[in-house]
Amino acid sequence: MTHEDYVKAAAYWKNKEQIKMPEEKLKQAVKKYIDENNTCALATGAGDFIRCTPIEYSYHDGKFWMFSEGGEKFIGLEKNKNVCLAIYDKYNGFGSLRSLQVMGTAEMIEPFSDVYKAHAEYKKIPISALEKLESPMNLICVTPVQIEVLFSEFKKEGYSSRQTLVFDN
Repeated sequence: MTHEDYVKAAAYWKNKEQIKMPEEKLKQAVKKYIDENNTCALATGAGDFIRCTPIEYSYHDGKFWMFSEGGEKFIGLEKNKNVCLAIYDKYNGFGSLRSLQVMGTAEMIEPFSDVYKAHAEYKKIPISALEKLESPMNLICVTPVQIEVLFSEFKKEGYSSRQTLVFDN
């Protein structure tokens, strides 16, 4: 492929006609889907290094929260706070597509800080249990900047199946 071919392919969905859903209705659909799930694929990277990690999340206060023992995702997180996470259903055909791609910024929460303790409480994890671990659990907080939504069911309501939420952070 030529450079122009890549540019054309990248712009494919942006160049299609879009029938936008009202923002509040879209936010409600996105929040419901996020709450119905608890696992995402978290993509991190820096330079030539990339990593995509399946990880459990919680969503509250408008942010994604993930406890992690460690792993190579932290190579990317150290150097690049921009991340992407994806939540999606098993593919069962074009008429039943449901997925989110969340572009955001990651922040490492200091172990045993007030914010860390508040999230542990939210998850119903006793602080005493976390304090007994050989190494503290890392807490990653992702603030969404943009969420790209693909729900086939939106077409039945007269909207494009692809929608975008942009956040003012």
